[in-house]
Amino acid sequence: MPVAQWIMHRIPDPEIGGSTPLGHANKMKREFSAGGIVFNKGQVLLIKVAAMQDSTTKYWEFPKGHIDPGESSKDAVVREIKEETGVQAEILEKIGDSKYTFTFKGEKIFKVVVFFLMKYLSGEIRPNDGEIEEVKWFDPEEALKILSFTADKLLLKKAIEIKKNG
Repeated sequence: MPVAQWIMHRIPDPEIGGSTPLGHANKMKREFSAGGIVFNKGQVLLIKVAAMQDSTTKYWEFPKGHIDPGESSKDAVVREIKEETGVQAEILEKIGDSKYTFTFKGEKIFKVVVFFLMKYLSGEIRPNDGEIEEVKWFDPEEALKILSFTADKLLLKKAIEIKKNG
């Protein structure tokens, strides 16, 4: 799939606010993160988080987080999955990237998140105190309905296709 199709709008509804479609990103602060689409017994792991701009707005998405200095995206995603959900997972393969801009404390930020298809290994799901509101396993069809962002839905569809053909 062409990269241009992965550049997505991060707003489920224009009324909500927060992220914006990609524009001219070369003068913005840049952030790099890694995320995982974790499967276990046919179900996929999602987290529920509050929006940075408005804590009353909640989003369902995949666990993800910043890549620390000197850390690989693969090491980051394994660490972030464990920190955010309590689950130990193994990377199967890279799925794709999600690229978007958002505003945080008045500063526009260009963000790239690399996503990996992952397999559950062990652990009891539990939300990270203060950061994650809920962690839950969903059937893929239900996850496609509950995910807040179009880019995440496309990534999940791609993950399902990879699992089906792999």
